[in-house]
Amino acid sequence: MKGFYLKPKLFDTLKNYSGQQFTKDIIAGIIVAVIALPLSIALALASGVAPECGIYTAVAAGFIVSFLGGSRVQIAGPTAAFATIVAGIVATKGMSGLFVATILAGIILILMGVFKLGALIKYIPYTITTGFTAGIAVTILIGQIKDFLGLTYAGGVKPVEAIEKIEANIHAIDTFSWQALLVGVVCLLILIVYPKFEKRVPPSLIAVVFGALMVKFIPALDNGVYTIGELYDIPMGLPKMDFSGIDFSLSNIGALLPDAFTIAILAAIESLLSCVVADNMVNSRHNSNAELMAQGAGNIASVLFGGIPATGAIARTAANAKNEGRTPIAGMVHAVVLLLVLLFLMPYAGLIPMPTIAAILFMVAYNMSEWKRFVRVIKTAPKSDIAVMVITFALTVIFDLVIAIEVGLVMAFVLFMKRMSDETKIVGWQKIDTDDVNGSIEYKHIPDDVKVFEIEGPLFFGSADKIADIIADDNTEYIILRMRAVTALDSTAMNALESLHEKCEEKGIRLILSHVNEQPFKIMQKSGFVDKIGSDNFPAHIDSALQLVSK
Repeated sequence: MKGFYLKPKLFDTLKNYSGQQFTKDIIAGIIVAVIALPLSIALALASGVAPECGIYTAVAAGFIVSFLGGSRVQIAGPTAAFATIVAGIVATKGMSGLFVATILAGIILILMGVFKLGALIKYIPYTITTGFTAGIAVTILIGQIKDFLGLTYAGGVKPVEAIEKIEANIHAIDTFSWQALLVGVVCLLILIVYPKFEKRVPPSLIAVVFGALMVKFIPALDNGVYTIGELYDIPMGLPKMDFSGIDFSLSNIGALLPDAFTIAILAAIESLLSCVVADNMVNSRHNSNAELMAQGAGNIASVLFGGIPATGAIARTAANAKNEGRTPIAGMVHAVVLLLVLLFLMPYAGLIPMPTIAAILFMVAYNMSEWKRFVRVIKTAPKSDIAVMVITFALTVIFDLVIAIEVGLVMAFVLFMKRMSDETKIVGWQKIDTDDVNGSIEYKHIPDDVKVFEIEGPLFFGSADKIADIIADDNTEYIILRMRAVTALDSTAMNALESLHEKCEEKGIRLILSHVNEQPFKIMQKSGFVDKIGSDNFPAHIDSALQLVSK
């Protein structure tokens, strides 16, 4: 398996594995599991599914991604980025729709790994990832206001989109519970203040324990504060799966493909970003294609085990690295510990107050928003980049991530094409400057029957129309295109050059192309353009071109 591009990182790390590292991996895995427990429950609720689904996800996806993945320390599980997507799919297409979409997403991710598409993720613009990440953070925050304030919606009110949730919160404001707000504020303060003094125990665990004790032992908080157990039936043990209602018909698959692609792309982006962060922390290098394949297998395993979509969790991965986890064994231990909780300790999760979950998700939203990065882009980036980021952000909040990514990518593509087109210039010269061997500049005057045009920048479909700016008068016998600054040529620009040559032939003008670079020349050869106008009309330098017209 040496050199196999999908080889899991686990196999490499076991070659020189020691008992000392095994102990460190076990400790790191236990600590990460403690962090992941309340987060998994909170993110499941934010996703509109039962609380145990979050733990099912962390167990199945967490184990598979660590076992098959391309990173030493990656921890997979439910993440905030998926919360709004999952909630939308569940609300409109049910759990069966989520099951099919996630299976399809898993297959897409596996194919991305098999076909070595891991490196292509870098072509998704930074402004789009920044915009939708901030948008998801705001959406999560809006979705938790209800539980933080103890609001109760009227019967039949089940808002999905952020704007709908804002409207529902306004209509339900008269059901506000001061008890819920008090518990939420206390837990939020613990999450903010506690890490300043103590970092060994996860603040979310302290908040969960303190919030549960407040509701259990303070009589004034008996009413007005719902716990997870009061709203959800939390089963103990392994999930009981029923696949009888799953619809794998072609029509249903077609309807769910957009959601599947969104899940796959987001899982790929977030997992590979997490791998990059982890690489810097442990001085390692991940295998992006193996990681994508593992993410695909992990997502399929997650829904088969009763979970939801998963990806690499940056915060949990960082916690693993900081606690000296250095091999995938730590991630596998984290999954096993959560499985033991699932089997023996789940009833205690029912004691967690809903305002505590809301407070935890407020902090998750704040940490993932990276508002400083958002502000920095607004202050320093070009206006076109700012527009892409802000519109992606707004569409994520107002509509959903699918629309936001689609529109954001189209905008980024169009603006990039315009920017490249603006860089392409065609200038007619009255005299030519050339660098001689001594580095000085010679100025060469052009005969009256010669037109020289300097082309700068790539010639592609966005700039091909500029070739039409090449105009000859009645006295012109030669046109020289100086192409030393043309680095790329596509078929549209090639067609424009052929049209120019046809016009030159009609007028009896000889077309000469000077200093054609390697890529444009290959395109011209392949299209037959070189043979059409003759290889003699491709001099290597402007001096040679001027010698041709002086004969």
